[in-house]
This record gives sequence, C-alpha cells and structure tokens, in this order.
Amino acid sequence: MNEIWQGLIEAGRLIATLDADLIEISLRSLQVTVTAVLIASAIGIPFGAWLAVKRFRHRRAAIALLNALMGLPPVAVGLFVYMLLSRSGPFGVFGLLFTPAAMIVAQVFILTPLVASLAHQSMRELWADYHDLLISLGATRRQRIAAIVRDGRRALLTAALAGFGRGIGEVGAIMIVGGNIDHATRVLTTAIALETGKGNFALALGLGFVLIGLAISVNWLVHTLSRTEGGARW
Repeated sequence: MNEIWQGLIEAGRLIATLDADLIEISLRSLQVTVTAVLIASAIGIPFGAWLAVKRFRHRRAAIALLNALMGLPPVAVGLFVYMLLSRSGPFGVFGLLFTPAAMIVAQVFILTPLVASLAHQSMRELWADYHDLLISLGATRRQRIAAIVRDGRRALLTAALAGFGRGIGEVGAIMIVGGNIDHATRVLTTAIALETGKGNFALALGLGFVLIGLAISVNWLVHTLSRTEGGARW
C-alpha cells in the first residue's frame, strides 16, 4: 500500500512539474497508438461492414478466423514484423526497424482484427434491420455498406476506442520492433517495464497511473465529442 501511495505522489510530481521526459514519452505513446488506430480503423471498419453484408461460401470460416486473430500474441506479431523490417527482411531497405514507424506497423497488425471483428458484430445487427429496405431500394453493395456504417458510427467509434485501449497498453511487440530507445522509441509502457526492471517501483507506478489517466482521458474526450451526433446509434 505504501508503494501505491509513493506511485501516486510520483505521478503527481511528474505532472505538476511538467517533466520533459514524461511529456515526450506520453506524446510518443499517443502518436504511435492514435496513428495505428486510425490505420486499423480505415482497414477494419470497411472490412467488417463488408463481411456483414457479403454472402460467400466460406464466410463462417472467415468470421471464425477473424475472431481468432483478435487474440494474436503481441510478441509473436513483434517477431514477425521484426523479421519483415530487419536488414535481411523484404522491407529492410526502408530502415524502419527501431523507429516509431515500426511500432505503428506492429500495432496495426494487432489492432486491425480487433476493430474489424467488433465492427462486424455491430454491422451484422444493423444489416439485419436494414436488409429488406436496402434490397427493396436496389442499393448497391457499396451503398449498403455506406448506409449501415453511417447509422452505426457510434458503435464503430466504440470499436475504435477498444483498439485504442489495447494499443496504448501494448508493450511486447513495440519493445521488440522499437527497442525502447531513449528519446527515440520509448513510450509509457516500455518505460514502465524499464523502471520496474531497475527496481524503481515508485517511478514505474507513477508512469502507470499516468498511462491509466491518459487512456481514460482520451476515451472520455472522444465520447464527450461524439454526443453531438444525436442521430447515431450505439
């Protein structure tokens, strides 16, 4: 209990003094995760909606596979991306390994199945409601997808926020491809792992409380702003 209080005090000190290292790694954490969430949403949301509308032979197998990919082990993803981006890998020529870009790529691999699966579940329910109407109006597949995505945008926002929640707390994959380099690829989660390994539990707890506060603040801000969309469904 004493260590928890010390962690709270340390977190308060870091925030009150606007610690330069804390601001730097917090902004980098947001940059990496928000970018990855935007890319994963741009891929996963249309795919999830398409999967809800489209009927094909192995559709159930595709949905089962998508749901299974939600549980991808982050360290395995990190190793896979590391192999792709290493000098001997197919994309090694770009020199992305141990950069924020590599961390974003790893997170996109992790978050896209999660966002797509949650989007599919939401869109499947909407498609059941709108199926007869859209078919009777002669809407094309693209128009059907656009209609249910527009009406279900709040549910899709929740899917994106779920991706953000998982991404902001990710450590395994980004540790492998980012290397936890000070002033380059260090983020809140890797900094917590480093300080814990050094035995600096008060600072590690302080960073942990900052991470939790950051995640809660972003979710609260997004949900607050989304209330202006009065016509959308949850």
